[in-house]
Amino acid sequence: MPTLTIDGVAAVAEAFLDEVAEAAGKDPVAYRLAMLDPASRHAVVLRLAAEKAGWTATAPAGRFRGVAVAESFGSVVAEIAEVSADADGRIKVERVVAAVDCGIAVNPDQVRAQVEGGIGFGLGAIMAEEITLTDGKVDQANYDTYTPLRIDAMPAVEVHIVPSANPPSGIGEPGVPPLGPAVANAIAKALGRRIRVLPLSKSLSV
Repeated sequence: MPTLTIDGVAAVAEAFLDEVAEAAGKDPVAYRLAMLDPASRHAVVLRLAAEKAGWTATAPAGRFRGVAVAESFGSVVAEIAEVSADADGRIKVERVVAAVDCGIAVNPDQVRAQVEGGIGFGLGAIMAEEITLTDGKVDQANYDTYTPLRIDAMPAVEVHIVPSANPPSGIGEPGVPPLGPAVANAIAKALGRRIRVLPLSKSLSV
């Protein structure tokens, strides 16, 4: 049985939480916060991301938001993804707002850059990246047949750092785990159905 990575655990847990919140008739952010100590790092980053993304305000027409929060490498990151959907079901990730608690931010510009890069990396992975095999050989020989994130698919990104006096913690990868479930949760709202097969482009018009 394959071992779930940190990214995979976050994707399963955070998508499941959204489904439970929906079944309970609860707002996804409020539902998460109700289960957290208000002073916890998870609650703090979640509230900050929701505030900066305007979570409680009505989304622009044709836009849909999803949320996820995850801890990895000692850091906690919450992300709000905002996607657009047109009449033909074409999906585009327009905006991602992230809040991060990585302890003392020794170099805030580097923290923002790492989270921005993690968002781009994670978005490419969940939306389109795939390796397939034919007769035991990899089909993708170069970037014309393997599709990491293209520049026109990169959303606007905002990164907000939580002031902290705690020791510095990891920042190279923590922006990645919440991105997938935040986007998947937003797409579920846009389409009214959940996609459970990756990459998402296999089931989407993009």
